[in-house]
Amino acid sequence: MIKRITTYKDLLEEKTRLEALLREQKATIRQDIRSIGEEFRPVTSAASFLGKMVTREGGNFFLNASANKLIDIVFKRLLLSRTGWLTKLVVPFLMKNYSSHIISENKQTIWSKLLSLVGRKHANGQEKVHES
Repeated sequence: MIKRITTYKDLLEEKTRLEALLREQKATIRQDIRSIGEEFRPVTSAASFLGKMVTREGGNFFLNASANKLIDIVFKRLLLSRTGWLTKLVVPFLMKNYSSHIISENKQTIWSKLLSLVGRKHANGQEKVHES
């Protein structure tokens, strides 16, 4: 029950009490929001994964085109060669979309590995030329 305020001192005490109560309630709300976020983390993770499966990331034309061609060869012609036309259409589509996101997230690493492979082949080729 709320105490009756009769003096200015009572008013200041009530103000202090209410401000403390407000801080406690704000802290409780923040904690509740954090726990709700933790509870929904699997849902947001699944939604993110599905979003990557149905949308394609732009840019990185060379890397995406190479990955798309590899997916066509491996999935359409080898792994899914005995499946129906719908499976041959849907699975590579989903794989291409997902791979475009993976490529976009790791493009620096992929480029550095490709360039190091080309550099080694080029260096090996030069060594053979000098030997003969």
